[in-house]
Amino acid sequence: MKISDWLDKKEAEQGDVSQIVLPANMFYDQDPDETLFFKEINPCGFFCTENHPFSTVERFGHWYYCKGQDRKAGIHSSEMKWRLFTKDKGVALQAAKEHIEE
Repeated sequence: MKISDWLDKKEAEQGDVSQIVLPANMFYDQDPDETLFFKEINPCGFFCTENHPFSTVERFGHWYYCKGQDRKAGIHSSEMKWRLFTKDKGVALQAAKEHIEE
């Protein structure tokens, strides 16, 4: 089942799915149709494997999946992770930018 179909089904069943957690295997089986936005704050350099604040927006069918780690969490933190599912492209991009910009 496609991610967008699964989200449509869940939305019909329970209404708000903006904070729903997808089954883990769904992300492994599907690639996004497109990535609309990605930004990472990584002052350490390319080879640093620690956590860095980031924001991304990916489209799965007519759904936008936003996720990231808030810039306020700081470098190498595992705190303040966030996610959002929406059908509104503008809301998705605004959320991603607000979490990563100062």
